[in-house]
Amino acid sequence: MVAVRNILTRLCKRSGLSPDRLRSTEIDVLPLLDLLAVRQYARRAGIDREEAVLPLVRDLARRLEPTNRLVVDTELSLGLLRENPPAGIDPGRLYGSDLGERREYLADRWAQLHEALGVQPIPATLTVRSLRGTPERRAFTELAAQLATASVFDGAHVVDIDGSSTTTAAEEVSAHTRGVVTVIGDAVIDHIYVVDEIPGPGGTAPGSYQEHPGGKGLTRAVAAARLGLRVRLISAVGDDDAGSRTLEYLHSERVDTELVKVVPYAPTPVTAVIVAGTGVASRVGCKDERIRLSAHDLRSDAIRSAIATSDAVLLTFEQPTGVLEQIMAQLRQLPIRPLVVVHPAPRLDRPQYLYQHLGAVDYLIGGDTELRALAMTPDGATACGEQTATRLRALGVGTVCAIQDFRCAVWSEKVNDRFQPFPTALDDSVGAHAAFSAALVSRLVASRRPAAREDYIWATAAMVATQSVGDIPGAMPLASEIERIYRLATHEH
Repeated sequence: MVAVRNILTRLCKRSGLSPDRLRSTEIDVLPLLDLLAVRQYARRAGIDREEAVLPLVRDLARRLEPTNRLVVDTELSLGLLRENPPAGIDPGRLYGSDLGERREYLADRWAQLHEALGVQPIPATLTVRSLRGTPERRAFTELAAQLATASVFDGAHVVDIDGSSTTTAAEEVSAHTRGVVTVIGDAVIDHIYVVDEIPGPGGTAPGSYQEHPGGKGLTRAVAAARLGLRVRLISAVGDDDAGSRTLEYLHSERVDTELVKVVPYAPTPVTAVIVAGTGVASRVGCKDERIRLSAHDLRSDAIRSAIATSDAVLLTFEQPTGVLEQIMAQLRQLPIRPLVVVHPAPRLDRPQYLYQHLGAVDYLIGGDTELRALAMTPDGATACGEQTATRLRALGVGTVCAIQDFRCAVWSEKVNDRFQPFPTALDDSVGAHAAFSAALVSRLVASRRPAAREDYIWATAAMVATQSVGDIPGAMPLASEIERIYRLATHEH
């Protein structure tokens, strides 16, 4: 932050900040150009890093406290007031070609400029000399801190060099476009250990190891993309090699990553997945609390637009309860809601805080343990899960799907049934739940109707198609593979 602040204050000289100045200056600007926010902004806009700095700095400067905003705007000659200058303010002098002249004009019009920004009370008028002390240092410290810690969300609205806004991928999707799915969930690096048998305490077992991008959000996004849907993922990764690998993998699977938050100076989370030869798995999650979506992230126009223009939203309950509340509240407030499919978590803090929002959930899909945790079903309840499903439907959930061992039980207004696949080689598969959700959504988005019995059979066939003990998202099936198993499954049924 100190290095960036020093670079910015030196760039104030002469005509201020510009791409040409960054290319020709004798100042070592590499720490500025190498910032995560600058690199991400340049990649998104398809421009050089030197060209990305000015629009990004303008964007972040608009978020500063008014006095600090005026100082950095004038001294760097950002031009935030050039298009709509306050009455009596001459942009030619405020953004003149000489730093000394800009400072003098700012000091002279100090009260007028603050009044135009609605600041009350107006700070005491400064001289040029006093301006160059604490006010300047404070303003550039705040701006440098914003730049040094900015994530990809801070560049969600790409702004061109001339200050005009560039539409992001999320905003380009028309509300009338079909087959658009937004997935909100975790992206991690899976460390996968495959053993014949999961050892007990103190035991050992021979096995094999591989690592691969994974996570409940990422796997569902890949599963939906492989079924021909237009998919974007809202998630978070670290600014490290693992985060870069994750983004590259998502790109290769045609998943839009514009809304994947990259957190500076934090490692991408890791999950150890121990898979037995039967396909049954155990997990150990090693998460960094910095790699989380926040309430601030969810207020961004890009995310709100993505949710509102989706045909379906797949949400995994892995985020903090407060974040989940905000997502669900946004969904409830939409005049026309997308299809909402939720996967609960086995350990959910204060699930009762989400109960008021469960009326927005069309399909709740999970294992028995996860559904019980959300419904707070007491021990000793019916093993079939009917009591849990009744509790959840009474809270507003449209359909409850309980999944276990490639089998599905459904409770809804139109369908109450159990769906058994034809005999399988494995007992379970790590990616089965993700494949089920994506397959069901693909059918419902295409048909624009509530799920019927054949849709659940098709989604159950998708689970069977994931039989694998290795790369989890890589096991997500194509529609042709599901269709082949579906024909066998319908024959069995």
